[in-house]
Amino acid sequence: MSEIYITEDGKVRCAWCQATPQYVEYHENEWGYPVTDDQRLFEKICLEGFQSGLSWLTILIKRDNFRAAFANFDFNLVANFTDNDVERLVLDAGIVRHRGKITATINNAKRAQELMTEFGSLAHYFWRFEPTRDETIAPDFMATCKESIVLSKDLKKRGWKFIGPTTMYAFMQAMGMVNDHAQGCALRLKAMQQRAELVRP
Repeated sequence: MSEIYITEDGKVRCAWCQATPQYVEYHENEWGYPVTDDQRLFEKICLEGFQSGLSWLTILIKRDNFRAAFANFDFNLVANFTDNDVERLVLDAGIVRHRGKITATINNAKRAQELMTEFGSLAHYFWRFEPTRDETIAPDFMATCKESIVLSKDLKKRGWKFIGPTTMYAFMQAMGMVNDHAQGCALRLKAMQQRAELVRP
């Protein structure tokens, strides 16, 4: 199967995003572009955890509901969620009603506060795990990398939940720590340019 496809208006894009309009929008505007905003990083890592075992489309469709349910992923607010909030969220049909993932998100908000204290920002912590790659070479389309494994192990030691190596690699893709736009996809160059211009935290 080809890794790229050509749209009706002649644009070359990653093949996976043609499956649904939601994927197209996500691919065009977010996926693979570098993120340094702490609140957005917390949202992305939480949503990747919720996606575990599910399709990413399920998460995209419900993302606005997730934001409403989890205080727009302000981890300082989510860290104060109580057992009553857990029960409220388990009954919220607008999100993925998985008790373990819900409690993990609240736990991870508290762990995020600890990272802030130690590193000054989530961005400073996460970007330390950026893989070194030659972006002129086509991506390997792997499910993990050595850095996602190291990141997962470090977060586990710090008490984070639902942050396995595969989930962490998807997080790296989503936040632009790696550029896995297919060779030939016009947005691969856009992501490369944004990454080249980024001042690492």
